[in-house]
Amino acid sequence: MRYITFLKFTLIFFVSTLISCGGSSDSTETTEPPKSMISAEPKTLEEAEKTWATNFGVGPISEFELPAEIDNAMAEAGMVVYEAKCTACHKPDKDFIGPAPKGIMKRRTPAWVMNMIIDPEGMIAKDAIARQLLIKFNGAPMANQNLTEEEARAVLEYFRTL
Repeated sequence: MRYITFLKFTLIFFVSTLISCGGSSDSTETTEPPKSMISAEPKTLEEAEKTWATNFGVGPISEFELPAEIDNAMAEAGMVVYEAKCTACHKPDKDFIGPAPKGIMKRRTPAWVMNMIIDPEGMIAKDAIARQLLIKFNGAPMANQNLTEEEARAVLEYFRTL
């Protein structure tokens, strides 16, 4: 008997909830997407890249200037890290699963590159270029290799030698 009373109560609750959630049938209303869905998000990688020179990415590295001279010792350390952690998806001079790093400094700011290396998930979530790269490379997100800022800086220095 309690079971039947429980079922009746549950049925009444769900029916009343459905009725109370019904929308207005006034046909003069206009429906627009919520403002949160309207975005100025670039539709292509080319559109996103128009502002690359001022895009520092999202993450721990803010605007960052490289010295004019390449630090060869740091570049060698970066090459070791790159070969150990990055070559499964990145080839130095051609696109593969991910983009080629050769010439990256002509397409991205140093801060952007380091932020992408350090926190690819955060970059994909919050950076237009990173999201467009994800689309370009068939939805294959960059794996977070948990590199330190020092390791990311060394990899960036290696990229300068390519």
